[in-house]
Amino acid sequence: MEIRLWAPVRPAEPLNPWSWLVAGALAVVLMAVNIPVATEVYEVPVLVAFAAGTAQSVALPLTLRWPVEATAVQFVGVIAFAVTLSLDAGPTWPLTIPGLLALIAHVTLVGLFHEWRVAATAWWASVLLCFLLVVLDLRAGHTFDEAEPLLIIYATNSALITLGAIAFRQRAVIRRQLADARRDVALEQAQRAVVEERTRIARELHDVVAHSMSVIHMQATSAAYRIKNIDDESRAEFGQIAAGARGALREMRQLLAVLRDEDAAVDLRPVPGLDRLDELAESVRRGGVPVELRIADEVRRTALPDAVALAAYRIVQESLSNVIRHAAGAPTVVGVDVEPGDVLAVVVTNAPAAGPVGPPEEVGRAGHGLHGMRERVRLVGGTLETGPLTGGGYGVLARLPIRWDEAADGSNG
Repeated sequence: MEIRLWAPVRPAEPLNPWSWLVAGALAVVLMAVNIPVATEVYEVPVLVAFAAGTAQSVALPLTLRWPVEATAVQFVGVIAFAVTLSLDAGPTWPLTIPGLLALIAHVTLVGLFHEWRVAATAWWASVLLCFLLVVLDLRAGHTFDEAEPLLIIYATNSALITLGAIAFRQRAVIRRQLADARRDVALEQAQRAVVEERTRIARELHDVVAHSMSVIHMQATSAAYRIKNIDDESRAEFGQIAAGARGALREMRQLLAVLRDEDAAVDLRPVPGLDRLDELAESVRRGGVPVELRIADEVRRTALPDAVALAAYRIVQESLSNVIRHAAGAPTVVGVDVEPGDVLAVVVTNAPAAGPVGPPEEVGRAGHGLHGMRERVRLVGGTLETGPLTGGGYGVLARLPIRWDEAADGSNG
């Protein structure tokens, strides 16, 4: 097991470029003042003044990212100034005034960009360093009382400034945490709203559609026993109606399971595909609509993705349902072929209605079938064209890419 006695301290949040710019500008200003003042006023050798002033200034921008290492560099600069000051340095002994300002700026930056523990440690270490410099450098008759004003001034002022920096940073951290909490609450509320809406839709489907289909299934199943002297053709017709109702109920239960719980274990039977178009066409023929299927051999040889096959089946199913509702008895042709570029073309056309058109659908409910077809086509990256034909009747043309990329479509959607 690896034991680390020291680990680098990093800021908790990404740094703004303006932070680097301000710290760099402060470092340049202090360097421009620190070096000449130390040389001319405090009689520090030029090379020492340049090295120590550079160390103090460079430590400021380094503090933003590496506070521990930057503090060590800052202290090296302070020590270099302290041991090379002239013997009559004056009331600021053992620091120069620019060096004192650089040290205060350093602990302030630590408080602004790092946790309060790091800032408090840096401040405490700087006060201890000044105390040790006084104790260990009592030269030329200097006494501790001479350095006491400077130590008090530095300790109190740097403490107040550092506390202000820590408070400012904590305020920013709290505001950011509150913003994150609000965002999490908003996301949770949105997810709850989605779940509630899914539950409401599932309840409505169960209460309205599933109940009605159950009644149809029950009546179709019991018709052979309730109706006297029923002929075989009628018995078979009722059987087909019951079978269709059972299939619709099975798919409805799968849909309800998904709506109520995304993680629910749904029925894993194969989804309807083009192999069931014959069965679909036969059920429509029994409803009085002559349907002709034209499925190209290439379609039967092509392995279609489940999503594309289901979309094609649902488009044909909805188109034939529209013919039954709006053009009862109209001859209808369903064509399925593979066009160049691996595109599945689904065409459903019907002639004008053979008899009177049924009453229009209720206001607010018309157009749901076409909208659903467009949504299915969009989900697989295809195109849909619908509209009246030149010679009368109606046509639906869907082009579905066979090489459908679900990941790419999800990224676009």
